[in-house]
Amino acid sequence: MLHDRLTGAPRGATGDEGAANAHITRAMVAALTSVATQIKTLDAQIAEQLSLHADAHIFTSLPRSGTVRAARLLAEIGDCRARFPTPESLACLAGVAPSTRQSGKVKHVGFRWAADKQLRDAVCDFTGDSRRANLWAADRYNRAIARGHDHPHAVRILARAWLYAIWHCWQDGAAYHPANHRALQALLNQDQDRAA
Repeated sequence: MLHDRLTGAPRGATGDEGAANAHITRAMVAALTSVATQIKTLDAQIAEQLSLHADAHIFTSLPRSGTVRAARLLAEIGDCRARFPTPESLACLAGVAPSTRQSGKVKHVGFRWAADKQLRDAVCDFTGDSRRANLWAADRYNRAIARGHDHPHAVRILARAWLYAIWHCWQDGAAYHPANHRALQALLNQDQDRAA
């Protein structure tokens, strides 16, 4: 089947046009090979630096947080615990907590524009993917979608919930363990009760 698809594919340029494009193709392959080598080198350096950090075990224990994602979260959140005295302060700086604007009788709750956009992107990248590996995260995301929120808003809702868990792990210096996550355990017990 693969052979049929390969032989059935359209042929490339031939003759003078093929010879001219061959140089361009070789140059592109050389450039991509160089970039791939640099990416591997940087990944190794990131992994080495992350392994030396005292808080690495916290961020690498999160679901679907590989080396680069864990390093990015750690770099954006930092290691100064006094910077975020409460989980709400971390959620607000990350831009995943809604912003309330009020004047007189008019009250508007909406998207928080004043935020650390790099932190928001790092947290939303992690949380958007965590729902594929964590039942609690998937449930939280699906409930937000069921309430009529679009994907980015549902990810921010999930990010806010994750930041509460991450903040507590970070403050305690403890790695994330699904067995210690009360909301996840309650959901698992609820599913077991339904099955019984």
